[in-house]
Amino acid sequence: MKTKITDFYFEFSGYGHYRVVYTSPRTQKKWYTVTNDMPLIDATKNADNPKLKDLNALKSICKQST
Repeated sequence: MKTKITDFYFEFSGYGHYRVVYTSPRTQKKWYTVTNDMPLIDATKNADNPKLKDLNALKSICKQST
């Protein structure tokens, strides 16, 4: 399955930090992380059409930190 922006939930978590939740569309399993990687947040959350490579990078960060 292709990763989509709707698979993510973003919550502001302080200056320069976001809590990101990735939910698998297939299993509904959730992975959480807090990141300060603002270029990646800008490329995904704040982009009109986020690139698949950026979404996959964010998904990877979520899965690695749990």
